[in-house]
Amino acid sequence: MWRLFRSCFWVAVLDGNVVGIVAARGNEEDNTLELRRMSVDSKYRGKGIAKALGRKVLEFAMLNNYSSVVLGTTAVKVAAHKLYESLGFKHVGIVEHYTLPGMTHSLLERVFFQLRYHRYRLQLREE
Repeated sequence: MWRLFRSCFWVAVLDGNVVGIVAARGNEEDNTLELRRMSVDSKYRGKGIAKALGRKVLEFAMLNNYSSVVLGTTAVKVAAHKLYESLGFKHVGIVEHYTLPGMTHSLLERVFFQLRYHRYRLQLREE
């Protein structure tokens, strides 16, 4: 299926200031849309901005006939995981000892950056 847009980027603006961002990137091979880089300025958290941004990505996915939306996160804050679940995402796995792109795998990095990478999926329709 051909789509006009495969990726998109949104910003949340409040009183003339950018207070949040989110991006989405489509994957034609498995008809998924990946939610990426969601962030809200710490001064504006708890006001529903992240949820509104997440809903925007889900709306984009439905309008463009993606079968599911996926995301991965190294977030350690419980609030971030609760947000994804409140949007309908299901936790589908953890990658232990995840390394961020650009890491050198040095001993120091392995000691201090033992990250857990959580994967989530929201199935919109069956393929």
